[in-house]
Amino acid sequence: MNYHGFLNRFHPITEKEYNLIADNLTICHAKRNDLIVTEGDITRDLFFVYKGTQISCFNHDGTEHVMSFHYPQSLLGLPDSFYNQQPTQYYIRALSDSSYGAISHSRLDELFDQSQSIERLFRKMTEAKFCGLVTRHREFHACTIEERFKNFVTRSPQLLNFVPHKYIASYLNIDATNFSKLYNSIII
Repeated sequence: MNYHGFLNRFHPITEKEYNLIADNLTICHAKRNDLIVTEGDITRDLFFVYKGTQISCFNHDGTEHVMSFHYPQSLLGLPDSFYNQQPTQYYIRALSDSSYGAISHSRLDELFDQSQSIERLFRKMTEAKFCGLVTRHREFHACTIEERFKNFVTRSPQLLNFVPHKYIASYLNIDATNFSKLYNSIII
């Protein structure tokens, strides 16, 4: 899968720079419900999703909490563990059969040394992710469950069609019963 257009949305890179990234991706596969990264592991790779849907989660008191969704033309990883090379408190699980390209932390650092444009690209992607997290944090504190649901539907309507609703409810921190009522009462 070609990610050049996706990456250029954050910062333009040349075909040569794109190939530096693409040529260093190792193709990996996961079956439905496989753990891609396990809690306590150090996230050594960043993944470019080619196929399937994955979730990043954590468990608290026996309850799974979804932090994010990943699907084709998105990146998959646990930034705190990946960038700091520290064990993670989280895990990534495939919701469906998945394939993705992996690049190691050490190899990505080498590419940063080779190309200022690649380093800037990943900084811009990190900034965009951070801005999204700030928006989500504000929504958790300032929005009703109905507003959170409507904002999610506006941003990611396609996920309603291929992600089980219990995971979306968890992501939005909405009880599954309330989520079902919202889903059935709001015109999408």
